[in-house]
Amino acid sequence: MGHRMIDLSKIDAGKPILIYGPTASGKSGLALKIAEEQGGVIINGDALQGYQGWPILTAQPPAQDLARVPHHLYGHLAYDAPYSVGDWLRDVAPLLKGARPIIVGGTGLYFSALTEGLAEIPLTPAAVRAKADAIALPDLIAALDAETAAGLDLNNRARVQRAWEVFETTGRTIRHWQEQTPPPTLPLDACTALALLPDVDWLNTRIAQRFDVMMEAGAMTEAEAMSPHWDRNAPSSKAIGAREMIQLLNGDITPDSAREAIIVATRQYAKRQRTWLRSRMKRWRIVPLPNVDENTLST
Repeated sequence: MGHRMIDLSKIDAGKPILIYGPTASGKSGLALKIAEEQGGVIINGDALQGYQGWPILTAQPPAQDLARVPHHLYGHLAYDAPYSVGDWLRDVAPLLKGARPIIVGGTGLYFSALTEGLAEIPLTPAAVRAKADAIALPDLIAALDAETAAGLDLNNRARVQRAWEVFETTGRTIRHWQEQTPPPTLPLDACTALALLPDVDWLNTRIAQRFDVMMEAGAMTEAEAMSPHWDRNAPSSKAIGAREMIQLLNGDITPDSAREAIIVATRQYAKRQRTWLRSRMKRWRIVPLPNVDENTLST
């Protein structure tokens, strides 16, 4: 694989930086290097790193990194707090007015909402969701207006059901809401947007190594602290490996089983992140990894 190096001298120190990449690709290290060499504050763009409870498992920056450069929106949410992409945008907005922002994370939806705008569609009530769940796909399709139906992949039940739920909830079509999307908080052309695209074998090796590093860093102690509060439906419980760590703590699975399950799940998640990058980040600067030149930004 060819390596494209990142030359720091070619990055505009006056522009905000966005760094997206799959888990274990070295995003946080890159952000820290840019912040220390060019200035700026680091802002979390990863949904699960916003939660308290699993800082090791979600690979939140360690204390020594937090002490080197200001970091924002890491571990600021209670483990069971509801939090949406709209909430994140509202939390980010005031931070964009201060020191140069370096936004780093692996939640593609956050970056799309930030740079493309987010339609503020009201939440679907549970009763409407339950009603929609019980309706067959052909009937959901039949209930849509022609314009909405024409813009959807009608084989994708999730998309069709979402459109049905929006109209049922608000009396307006999903296309109407999308057309009302406000301008982006931070347009892409106002940023340096870097998308890290790792070699699969290189990344898979790092994912396996990272599990061992997490165990050495105290992942079991983290699980012990979370055990009394464990709720598999809590938002923070979506952290990859949380369920397996609780099972391991309780003696329900072996260490080898936990390790294998967590590594497999992490690799699957990284694959979804790479797919998002390829499909939604065509205007970003793609940075192939590994990056082996020590004189450029090491990631």
